[in-house]
Amino acid sequence: MRAMILAAGRGERLRPLTDTTPKPLLPVAGRPLIEYHIQRLAQAGFKDLVINHAHLGDQIEETLGDGARWGLSISYSREGTALETGGGIFRALPLLGSRPFLVVNGDIWCDYPFDKLRARVLTGLAHLVLVPNPPHNARGDFGLDGQRVLSGGPTLYTFSGIGLYHPELFLGCQPGAFPLAPLLRRAMDDNRVTGELYQGCWIDVGTKERLVEAEKAALKGDR
Repeated sequence: MRAMILAAGRGERLRPLTDTTPKPLLPVAGRPLIEYHIQRLAQAGFKDLVINHAHLGDQIEETLGDGARWGLSISYSREGTALETGGGIFRALPLLGSRPFLVVNGDIWCDYPFDKLRARVLTGLAHLVLVPNPPHNARGDFGLDGQRVLSGGPTLYTFSGIGLYHPELFLGCQPGAFPLAPLLRRAMDDNRVTGELYQGCWIDVGTKERLVEAEKAALKGDR
């Protein structure tokens, strides 16, 4: 199974830090944020990794190289202008192959065990990792009925940015920028999205305050 890290975001809420440094390379306990994902993916047995980028993307390639230091191979999907989550994954499909693949947002800090998804047999078009709602997303995103993910419901959870996808989820899509959520909701309506609730450490590093939270978590050894 191959994996992809989404790293093309501009990081507007983290300016001016992201004016000169792409968000995935912001330091967390002395290491670029994205390196935590790469290390965990390598430890989980992933050998082929795709990273997309747009804003200051050359810095990402120069910093991470070909992935050899982690024992895996990194390929880059260069967007120039960010294509949003759906468009970014769709553009990278030729690098991801014809089998299910893992995707993780490059701007989160978490201790989710990626080997769980690597070992999972995908029975639909997607499997999503949901988390309890943080203060900045108190309303949540999706419902969960057993292992079935719902587009609504009385109790909603936050999508973590970690998911397993089948390339067929993107059938009919056209090149360009588009979000992922409408594709997922359509698949949910067809009962083709499974999921799980993860209650470990998860931080959406979208603000300077949450960057500090990630630093504290890393320094505590949650890595």
